[in-house]
Amino acid sequence: MQHLIRLFIVLVSSVPMLATAQTTIYKQRDSQGRLVFSDRPISLDAQASIARAAAGPASEGTSTDLPPTLRDVVSRYPVTLYTAKDCLPCDNGRKLLLARGIPHSEKTVLTPEDGQALTKLSGGLSVPLLTIGSQQLKGFSETSWTDYLSAAGYPARNTLPASYQPPAPRPMVELASPIPAEQPEEAAPPAATGTVLPQPSSPTTQNPAGIIF
Repeated sequence: MQHLIRLFIVLVSSVPMLATAQTTIYKQRDSQGRLVFSDRPISLDAQASIARAAAGPASEGTSTDLPPTLRDVVSRYPVTLYTAKDCLPCDNGRKLLLARGIPHSEKTVLTPEDGQALTKLSGGLSVPLLTIGSQQLKGFSETSWTDYLSAAGYPARNTLPASYQPPAPRPMVELASPIPAEQPEEAAPPAATGTVLPQPSSPTTQNPAGIIF
């Protein structure tokens, strides 16, 4: 009899524990946008992935796309690379920045107006030119560029998120598109006088800004 009483007490005392052992079901959407039910909440990484998918394709890099530590150094010492066409040192400098994960903007020197702007900035027409904050590095030197970037606080390894896209290169001087003038009415051709007018020479397209590599 005492054994039955003890068994009854044990069973009664376990009832509240059984009643409180409830399972929470989470209603949420997966990375494909499908509605799913689970006993575990979705992870923070998965939430971020879903948010990126909902936002659409990644846009060109901005400071808000960067990790906090990298965002701080970019705001204090922004990096700009000045380049020109058919410039092997410029290509090498660009590769170094991309491999190390240095957020930067790139400006190209293509027109005489670009050349004037570069001369005003650096005192010459030599490219590549790298600026780190107010510091200017003329010509490509892997050792020098690496040392200055490290001194500014940029990490030695690439820490950019996989979704980061660097901004596309832009000219130094944004030229406004000319407004087409109204075409005057065609005048009657002048009578032949026997004098042949010289034809204007074609403008050269080879290095119009006079860049020095």
